[in-house]
Amino acid sequence: MSTSTAPALIIIPTYNERENLPELAAAIFEVVPDVHLLVVDDGSPDGTGELADEMAAADERVHVMHRAGKLGLGTAYIAGFKWALERDYPLVFEMDADFSHQPRYLPDFMAKAQDADLVLGCRYIEGGGTEDWGLWRQLVSRGGNLYARAVLWLPFHDLTGGFKCFRREVLEALDLDGVKSTGYAFQIELTYRAYKLGFRIVEQPIIFPDRKVGQSKMSGSIVKEAVVNLVKLRFDKDIRASKRR
Repeated sequence: MSTSTAPALIIIPTYNERENLPELAAAIFEVVPDVHLLVVDDGSPDGTGELADEMAAADERVHVMHRAGKLGLGTAYIAGFKWALERDYPLVFEMDADFSHQPRYLPDFMAKAQDADLVLGCRYIEGGGTEDWGLWRQLVSRGGNLYARAVLWLPFHDLTGGFKCFRREVLEALDLDGVKSTGYAFQIELTYRAYKLGFRIVEQPIIFPDRKVGQSKMSGSIVKEAVVNLVKLRFDKDIRASKRR
């Protein structure tokens, strides 16, 4: 497998994001023109995958992975991580396609990743925040983070966010095939595993606006999975005994 010379790969899972994807790619390349994108599309009925193919044909920085159907955010990222490791990208990002994760922060993440192993986009520290969120969504998000911090004994302020930058060494050390969560708890589990392995984790303040196009993928079943899975993670003997390679 060829080794990439790009400084970072940004993994963007998509399901019905045709309206957002071209504008997002343009915004990313405006601030970090040397990075590569990997669109992981779960068979979007709106043609997002086909549009991504067209973008890849026109720009060698864009890559596409097609999956058979809506298989979940967690498995999309795991597939993307493995793809990135095969090509030796030094930094690997998670990023949503809906502009809730703003490209303007990418240089800040990359700068922090020079001295840290994992950079977490954080809404709940000084300089961070949310925009256009209703009261119920704010309560669910803050409550979920407080619950996760309490159950897992973690010191970080935003465990449920999905805007992250990993050094490749973290992904190499994680047992990617052993990750159990697929939905809301997936982000928490990755951070927890990295923390238990002793990697240095820092937070980057971000402003998180509500999506302007399309529909949120959040559901009651995803939240329920998170509540149950966090307790299982806390008492997982394999994670508690894990060590860096």
